[in-house]
Amino acid sequence: MSRTAEQIAADRARYEEHQRKGLENAPRALPGPSAIPAPPIADDGVIHRETLPGGWYWWSRMRAGESLRIAQDAGPSAIAMTAWSLADASERLNLPDTIKMQWTTAIERGRVLFTDMGRVMFSITEAGSTGHDGLMGGSTAASNTRYAGETRNTRDNLILVAAKLGLDRRDIASVVSFFAPVRVDGAGQFEWQPALQRQGDFIELRAEMDLTIALSNCPHPLDPNPDYAPLPVQVTRFRAAVVADDLCRTATAEAVRGFENNAMQIA
Repeated sequence: MSRTAEQIAADRARYEEHQRKGLENAPRALPGPSAIPAPPIADDGVIHRETLPGGWYWWSRMRAGESLRIAQDAGPSAIAMTAWSLADASERLNLPDTIKMQWTTAIERGRVLFTDMGRVMFSITEAGSTGHDGLMGGSTAASNTRYAGETRNTRDNLILVAAKLGLDRRDIASVVSFFAPVRVDGAGQFEWQPALQRQGDFIELRAEMDLTIALSNCPHPLDPNPDYAPLPVQVTRFRAAVVADDLCRTATAEAVRGFENNAMQIA
């Protein structure tokens, strides 16, 4: 049964009231984007460094407290990521909850990425821009039909990763696409906003639990480039200290509760 205009307005009013209360509970303001270029990582802190070629995938296990830097040293290229808890692969990265719980679609410095169990999977400790997409997901064979010839896509790349991990396609949950400047316009349509992109952009994610990550370097479905030409990116796992007054842990009430849930799981 379709809803009336009055019912829709009432639902929107309730949502906006919940949003207002959620934003009022944020104890700290978020910083702006990180400075570019990214500072060098000390050699003794590097665990693994790899170049991810265009069109290909990479996966790795990470321990809580390790960080991951994804850097566009060769130029712009969208990187899709999903992740699973190492303790239980049924707990996965959940972008819808990440967006709802933090009242924003912006994937930016100071935010966190949640699992479907209400726990914090990643903290976004550094980000050179807000040009990241937590809404659309990655490319598929169907979205790649606009390119000439045979091309690789994110969905099939992640299916290959899942098989190597003893999982299957049903275990592939939501995907965040870094360096993909997608926003929603006034009519509710997805649009590509190149003004959000920055030359030499990078992002750093700190693992807040033991996990497995998968990355895919394929063009985003909304990328306006008519040619299939993903560029290589550099991926670095490294050790990073957690300060007592950590912004990601205290910036929002939702993050505080998420880290409390992490602590209960460890206990």
